[in-house]
Amino acid sequence: MLTTPTLLIVVAVIAIYCLFSRKIEASIITLPMIFAGLGLLLGQLGLNLVDEHVEREVVHTLAEITLILVLFADASRVKGQSLRMSSGIPVRMLLIGMPLTILLGTLVARWVSPEASWALAFLVAAILTPTDAALGQSVVTNKNVPDRIGQTINVESGLNDGLALPVVLIAAIFAAGAQGMSEGMGNGHAPDNIALFAALQVILGPIAGIVVGFLAAKGLDIAVKRDWATEVAQGLYMLSVAVIAFFGAELIGGNGFISAFVAGLVFGNTSKSPVTYIHEFMEGEGQILTLLTFLVFGAVLAPIGFEHANIKTVVLAILFLTVVRMLPIWLSLTGSGLSSYEKLFLGWFGPRGLASILFALLVLEEFNIPGGDEIAACVVLTVLLSIVAHGLTANPLSNVFGRTNKKDLKS
Repeated sequence: MLTTPTLLIVVAVIAIYCLFSRKIEASIITLPMIFAGLGLLLGQLGLNLVDEHVEREVVHTLAEITLILVLFADASRVKGQSLRMSSGIPVRMLLIGMPLTILLGTLVARWVSPEASWALAFLVAAILTPTDAALGQSVVTNKNVPDRIGQTINVESGLNDGLALPVVLIAAIFAAGAQGMSEGMGNGHAPDNIALFAALQVILGPIAGIVVGFLAAKGLDIAVKRDWATEVAQGLYMLSVAVIAFFGAELIGGNGFISAFVAGLVFGNTSKSPVTYIHEFMEGEGQILTLLTFLVFGAVLAPIGFEHANIKTVVLAILFLTVVRMLPIWLSLTGSGLSSYEKLFLGWFGPRGLASILFALLVLEEFNIPGGDEIAACVVLTVLLSIVAHGLTANPLSNVFGRTNKKDLKS
């Protein structure tokens, strides 16, 4: 577990970050960059953050909890009116861009590693397709970014995690072959009907989210109106609702991540009470969870990625962050009315993070996948490159919108 010197270093860095948080947020340095780097440094110095026997489980649990809360909180900020005005853009990206990304990613992965099976190439593409809501927040909250662009990034990153999970599990079953089928998914058995499993995931997940989000919003309105709930308790209520939405969907065979996002969307647009406590929670406790996730990622998973990295994994990581993501998104947005810069912007800002980490851990824990070390290395390198590349470019590229708007006002 954490030693006293290691704990002191981590807490000291958190304190320094808090003191200069406004300056840091306005710069090209991001929170994930700082704490993934710190975790990597601590790992290289031999200062273990967690016991080596439970380290993967710690990363898995942290990533899952953080992703659930980020999805719920981000969705609660999406306003129904603005979403309806720009709904065609995220729909295009999810229904056209996402399948094209998986397809192109599969072809590229197979091209880079021709000795690997098509199933393994498909699995790598599926794991690296979903984008990260946490890493995209610096763009979404930037006042220079047009509302429809920010909302699109929020909705896409919120929904593609859940939509990708059935594809990831199906790809894992094929990649593992007969042995993976026998080992199964957590309870010892793979789904008997893959098509039914995928359909239930994407149908029951949203249904659970709608029900939980609506009932939770109405319950909160009643409690606030009758002055039953304190403001502090409302923050805990949000945390409870997000977790209920996730596990409620999982209980009935739906996708928990989709449910958490949809529940947040319904909750934020149904509740008549101010939901500022959600934003306050994510800016406080939520940020702590995010930084801990990237801290442990840098300390535990990054060394594994570097150990098994090779030229193929590096090439794949670069291609998945650029061509594999940007070309399908550009094609999906053809005829959408967006400018070329907006299409390139949406294509570039598809950062990889929590979802890819979580899916890789899930697959490697549940299935006997050949080439598992290379998959882990590819995911780790892609996430590390994404943390740096998207972090460095977030504010500069977002500010281009601000300069463009000023020119339009003057002309």
